[in-house]
Amino acid sequence: MSWAQNAPAVLENEHLVLRPVSPGDRERVREIAMAPEIWRYFVSVIETDADFEAFFDATLADHEAGRRAVFVITDKSTGRTAGSMSFGNMAEADRRLEIGWSWLGLDFQGKGINRWAKYLLLEHAFETLGAERVEFKTDILNKQARSGLRNIGAVEEGTLRSFNFMPGGRRRDAVFYSVLRAEWPRVKRELATKPKVSPLDTAG
Repeated sequence: MSWAQNAPAVLENEHLVLRPVSPGDRERVREIAMAPEIWRYFVSVIETDADFEAFFDATLADHEAGRRAVFVITDKSTGRTAGSMSFGNMAEADRRLEIGWSWLGLDFQGKGINRWAKYLLLEHAFETLGAERVEFKTDILNKQARSGLRNIGAVEEGTLRSFNFMPGGRRRDAVFYSVLRAEWPRVKRELATKPKVSPLDTAG
């Protein structure tokens, strides 16, 4: 089966469950999405119910069309929906995909959920799909996301200047990161055992 068919799956550890998005997730996601500060560095801004409906409809459409594999994250400690992440830009012939479209409700930020969700997605990408490269990108101004990517062992590769428009008309500089198949065993081990993954150039 293709990546578009295999990418959506239930991923789980002792901390989280990631499930493919479904129409029934709409209200659970709405409960945590209506905080404009979440969307400061996103190309979509959710401030109103109409904004949310358009956002969720587009998410479902992308997932159902295979343009993305969208996951809804459940925090096992509370049983609540915590946020969402996706596989996208799946270039199966080149064994390359992106993990992105990542956001968490305000109550779930800074609690290790990003780390474990990325762990599960990286594990699925490398060990089930057979990816050779997993990439990430974020706004150069998003210090929280950039720190989070470094802390999961992603290598900063460079900046694509004036990459895209943001709400309000600003042109975003996008910073790219990646984890390669050869790096995954070390990254996996350190994600499971250490608060932060050591930089690639100091790994022993």
